[in-house]
Amino acid sequence: MAVPATPSVTEPRNDAANHERFRRAMASFVTGVTVVTTQVRGEIRGMTANAFMSGSLDPPLCVIAVGETARMHAFLMESGHFGVNILARGQEALIGHFAGRPVEGIDLKYDYAGGTPLLVHAQATIAAKVIARHACGDHSLFVGQIFALRHSEALSPIVLHAGLLASLKHSHEQRLEPTLDFW
Repeated sequence: MAVPATPSVTEPRNDAANHERFRRAMASFVTGVTVVTTQVRGEIRGMTANAFMSGSLDPPLCVIAVGETARMHAFLMESGHFGVNILARGQEALIGHFAGRPVEGIDLKYDYAGGTPLLVHAQATIAAKVIARHACGDHSLFVGQIFALRHSEALSPIVLHAGLLASLKHSHEQRLEPTLDFW
C-alpha cells in the first residue's frame, strides 16, 4: 500500500552564492600548493597558486587559473610559457614569499627547462608552453602544453584545507590505478 507523501516543514534555505560562502566552500576542497613561475625580460616572476589541474594525457596539457588583475597575468601573456612547482614539505616559506609577502634572505634556487625557471627541491615541476587562454569570469585559464616535468616520490607535497597547511601521510601502500573503462 502506498503511503501519501507528507509535506515537511523546513526552514527556508539560503544557498545563494556570495563571496564569503564561495570561499568557504572552495576551501573545503583539499588541494596542493604551487608556485607558478615564468621569466620576462630576464627577470624571474612567481606567484603562489592552487588553481592548477591536469588537462590532457595526449597531448600532455595542464591548466592554471590566474586573476586578470594579477601581475602574473600580464607576465604570462608576454612570456608565453610557465612553470608549475608543486611545493614540498619544508617549502612553506615560499608560499607567503610568492603571495606578495617577501621573506627577507630567502635563498631561491632555480633549474631551467628551456627558458622556464623551476624551483629546485619542489616535489614536482612542470614546464609548459601556453597554447590557449580562455576568459573565466575575473580569471583567465591558461592551457599549457607540457614539454618537461620531473617529480620526487621521496618528498611529500604540502596540501591546503580550510586555509590551513598540512603535509600528506599515506594511510596504506595500496595505489588506486584508474581503469580504462572508468577514465
